[in-house]
Amino acid sequence: MEVVLVSLQKGKLVTRGFLIGPYLPIYGFGATFITMFLSRYYDDIVVLFVMSCVLGALLEYFTSYIMEKIFKTRWWDYSNRKYNINGRVCVNTTLSFGLLGVILIRYLNPFFENLLNGFPNLLLTFLAMILWIIIVLDTVVSFNIISNIKRTYLSSAKDTTEEVSKIVKEKLKNSSILYKRLVNAFPNLKFTLYKNFENIKNKTTHKDV
Repeated sequence: MEVVLVSLQKGKLVTRGFLIGPYLPIYGFGATFITMFLSRYYDDIVVLFVMSCVLGALLEYFTSYIMEKIFKTRWWDYSNRKYNINGRVCVNTTLSFGLLGVILIRYLNPFFENLLNGFPNLLLTFLAMILWIIIVLDTVVSFNIISNIKRTYLSSAKDTTEEVSKIVKEKLKNSSILYKRLVNAFPNLKFTLYKNFENIKNKTTHKDV
Protein backbone atom coordinates (compact mmCIF):
# COMPACT_ATOMS: atom_id res chain seq x y z
CA MET A 1 0.00 0.00 0.00
CA GLU A 2 2.74 2.44 0.97
CA VAL A 3 4.83 1.57 -2.09
CA VAL A 4 1.83 2.18 -4.35
CA LEU A 5 0.91 5.51 -2.73
CA VAL A 6 4.46 6.88 -2.73
CA SER A 7 5.08 5.67 -6.28
CA LEU A 8 1.94 7.45 -7.47
CA GLN A 9 3.05 10.64 -5.71
CA LYS A 10 6.56 10.47 -7.19
CA GLY A 11 5.44 9.32 -10.62
CA LYS A 12 7.86 6.38 -10.53
CA LEU A 13 8.38 3.11 -8.68
CA VAL A 14 9.78 3.79 -5.20
CA THR A 15 10.80 0.87 -2.99
CA ARG A 16 10.20 1.75 0.64
CA GLY A 17 11.41 0.15 3.83
CA PHE A 18 14.36 -0.56 6.10
CA LEU A 19 15.17 -3.85 4.38
CA ILE A 20 16.58 -4.21 0.88
CA GLY A 21 13.77 -6.46 -0.33
CA PRO A 22 10.33 -5.21 -1.42
CA TYR A 23 8.66 -5.61 1.96
CA LEU A 24 8.07 -3.49 5.07
CA PRO A 25 8.35 -5.42 8.36
CA ILE A 26 6.27 -2.93 10.35
CA TYR A 27 3.17 -3.87 8.34
CA GLY A 28 3.96 -7.57 8.69
CA PHE A 29 4.29 -7.26 12.46
CA GLY A 30 1.16 -5.11 12.54
CA ALA A 31 -0.83 -7.71 10.62
CA THR A 32 0.52 -10.49 12.86
CA PHE A 33 -0.32 -8.66 16.09
CA ILE A 34 -3.79 -7.69 14.86
CA THR A 35 -4.46 -11.31 13.86
CA MET A 36 -3.19 -12.65 17.19
CA PHE A 37 -4.94 -10.21 19.51
CA LEU A 38 -7.95 -8.81 17.64
CA SER A 39 -9.44 -11.77 15.76
CA ARG A 40 -11.91 -12.17 18.64
CA TYR A 41 -13.53 -8.87 17.61
CA TYR A 42 -14.50 -10.15 14.16
CA ASP A 43 -18.20 -9.41 14.75
CA ASP A 44 -17.63 -5.96 16.32
CA ILE A 45 -16.28 -3.67 13.59
CA VAL A 46 -16.18 -0.57 15.82
CA VAL A 47 -14.07 -2.21 18.51
CA LEU A 48 -11.91 -3.89 15.86
CA PHE A 49 -11.29 -0.55 14.15
CA VAL A 50 -10.46 1.32 17.37
CA MET A 51 -8.20 -1.41 18.72
CA SER A 52 -6.40 -1.66 15.36
CA CYS A 53 -5.80 2.09 15.49
CA VAL A 54 -4.36 1.85 18.99
CA LEU A 55 -2.20 -1.19 18.25
CA GLY A 56 -0.93 0.31 14.99
CA ALA A 57 -0.08 3.64 16.64
CA LEU A 58 1.82 1.93 19.46
CA LEU A 59 3.73 -0.23 17.01
CA GLU A 60 4.68 2.71 14.78
CA TYR A 61 5.66 4.95 17.71
CA PHE A 62 7.89 2.44 19.46
CA THR A 63 9.40 1.22 16.18
CA SER A 64 10.41 4.79 15.37
CA TYR A 65 11.76 5.34 18.89
CA ILE A 66 13.77 2.10 19.03
CA MET A 67 15.23 2.49 15.53
CA GLU A 68 16.28 6.05 16.30
CA LYS A 69 17.98 4.96 19.52
CA ILE A 70 19.81 2.10 17.78
CA PHE A 71 20.81 3.84 14.54
CA LYS A 72 20.72 7.49 15.64
CA THR A 73 18.44 8.04 12.67
CA ARG A 74 14.89 9.38 12.27
CA TRP A 75 13.33 7.15 9.65
CA TRP A 76 10.05 9.01 9.23
CA ASP A 77 8.80 12.31 10.55
CA TYR A 78 5.19 13.50 10.68
CA SER A 79 6.00 16.79 12.41
CA ASN A 80 4.55 18.77 9.51
CA ARG A 81 1.20 16.98 9.79
CA LYS A 82 -1.63 17.89 12.12
CA TYR A 83 -2.32 15.85 15.23
CA ASN A 84 1.03 14.08 15.49
CA ILE A 85 2.89 12.80 18.55
CA ASN A 86 6.58 13.73 18.51
CA GLY A 87 6.53 13.31 14.74
CA ARG A 88 6.42 9.53 15.17
CA VAL A 89 2.70 8.91 14.62
CA CYS A 90 -0.10 10.99 13.17
CA VAL A 91 -3.84 10.67 12.78
CA ASN A 92 -3.57 9.73 9.08
CA THR A 93 -1.46 6.63 9.62
CA THR A 94 -3.35 5.70 12.79
CA LEU A 95 -6.68 5.69 10.95
CA SER A 96 -5.07 3.75 8.11
CA PHE A 97 -4.02 1.03 10.56
CA GLY A 98 -7.59 0.90 11.86
CA LEU A 99 -9.02 0.48 8.38
CA LEU A 100 -6.42 -2.11 7.43
CA GLY A 101 -7.15 -4.03 10.62
CA VAL A 102 -10.82 -4.33 9.71
CA ILE A 103 -10.02 -5.37 6.12
CA LEU A 104 -7.46 -7.90 7.36
CA ILE A 105 -9.67 -9.63 9.92
CA ARG A 106 -12.94 -9.52 7.98
CA TYR A 107 -11.73 -10.23 4.45
CA LEU A 108 -8.02 -10.93 3.85
CA ASN A 109 -7.39 -13.50 6.57
CA PRO A 110 -10.40 -15.70 5.67
CA PHE A 111 -9.49 -15.47 1.97
CA PHE A 112 -5.84 -16.48 2.43
CA GLU A 113 -6.75 -19.14 5.00
CA ASN A 114 -9.04 -20.83 2.50
CA LEU A 115 -6.43 -20.43 -0.22
CA LEU A 116 -3.58 -21.94 1.83
CA ASN A 117 -5.74 -24.84 2.98
CA GLY A 118 -5.57 -26.10 -0.57
CA PHE A 119 -1.80 -26.64 -0.39
CA PRO A 120 0.03 -29.53 1.32
CA ASN A 121 1.41 -28.70 4.77
CA LEU A 122 4.88 -29.88 3.73
CA LEU A 123 4.95 -27.37 0.87
CA LEU A 124 3.78 -24.53 3.11
CA THR A 125 6.43 -25.40 5.70
CA PHE A 126 9.13 -25.43 3.02
CA LEU A 127 8.02 -22.06 1.63
CA ALA A 128 7.85 -20.57 5.12
CA MET A 129 11.41 -21.70 5.84
CA ILE A 130 12.68 -20.21 2.57
CA LEU A 131 10.97 -16.89 3.26
CA TRP A 132 12.29 -16.89 6.83
CA ILE A 133 15.86 -17.40 5.61
CA ILE A 134 15.48 -14.57 3.09
CA ILE A 135 14.16 -12.20 5.75
CA VAL A 136 16.96 -13.08 8.19
CA LEU A 137 19.69 -12.61 5.57
CA ASP A 138 18.14 -9.35 4.43
CA THR A 139 17.98 -8.12 8.02
CA VAL A 140 21.66 -8.93 8.63
CA VAL A 141 22.77 -7.18 5.43
CA SER A 142 20.52 -4.16 6.03
CA PHE A 143 21.72 -3.83 9.63
CA ASN A 144 25.29 -3.79 8.34
CA ILE A 145 24.41 -1.06 5.85
CA ILE A 146 22.89 1.14 8.54
CA SER A 147 25.93 0.58 10.76
CA ASN A 148 28.14 1.80 7.92
CA ILE A 149 25.88 4.81 7.53
CA LYS A 150 26.51 5.66 11.18
CA ARG A 151 30.26 5.50 10.59
CA THR A 152 29.90 7.69 7.52
CA TYR A 153 27.88 10.13 9.58
CA LEU A 154 30.59 10.41 12.23
CA SER A 155 33.13 11.30 9.56
CA SER A 156 31.00 14.26 8.42
CA ALA A 157 32.02 17.12 10.70
CA LYS A 158 29.07 19.45 10.29
CA ASP A 159 27.21 21.51 12.85
CA THR A 160 23.59 20.82 11.99
CA THR A 161 21.52 17.74 11.43
CA GLU A 162 20.27 19.06 8.10
CA GLU A 163 23.78 19.62 6.74
CA VAL A 164 24.99 16.24 7.96
CA SER A 165 21.99 14.52 6.42
CA LYS A 166 22.61 16.15 3.05
CA ILE A 167 26.30 15.19 2.98
CA VAL A 168 25.69 11.61 4.08
CA LYS A 169 22.97 11.05 1.49
CA GLU A 170 25.21 12.40 -1.27
CA LYS A 171 28.00 10.04 -0.20
CA LEU A 172 25.67 7.08 -0.15
CA LYS A 173 24.19 7.86 -3.55
CA ASN A 174 27.68 7.63 -5.01
CA SER A 175 28.34 4.33 -3.23
CA SER A 176 26.97 0.82 -3.84
CA ILE A 177 23.52 -0.06 -5.18
CA LEU A 178 22.42 -1.20 -1.71
CA TYR A 179 23.11 2.24 -0.26
CA LYS A 180 21.32 3.92 -3.16
CA ARG A 181 18.31 1.67 -2.51
CA LEU A 182 18.20 2.74 1.15
CA VAL A 183 18.54 6.46 0.51
CA ASN A 184 15.95 6.42 -2.28
CA ALA A 185 13.54 4.55 0.00
CA PHE A 186 13.79 7.27 2.65
CA PRO A 187 14.24 10.61 0.83
CA ASN A 188 13.53 12.54 4.05
CA LEU A 189 15.95 10.54 6.15
CA LYS A 190 17.15 12.62 9.11
CA PHE A 191 20.36 11.89 10.95
CA THR A 192 20.37 13.04 14.57
CA LEU A 193 23.47 14.38 16.27
CA TYR A 194 25.23 12.31 18.88
CA LYS A 195 25.42 13.94 22.31
CA ASN A 196 29.21 13.89 22.23
CA PHE A 197 29.51 15.13 18.63
CA GLU A 198 30.65 18.59 19.72
CA ASN A 199 33.46 17.05 21.78
CA ILE A 200 34.63 15.01 18.78
CA LYS A 201 34.55 18.08 16.55
CA ASN A 202 36.41 20.23 19.09
CA LYS A 203 39.12 17.61 19.54
CA THR A 204 39.57 17.40 15.78
CA THR A 205 39.76 21.18 15.49
CA HIS A 206 42.32 21.48 18.28
CA LYS A 207 44.43 18.72 16.76
CA ASP A 208 44.50 20.51 13.41
CA VAL A 209 45.57 23.73 15.09
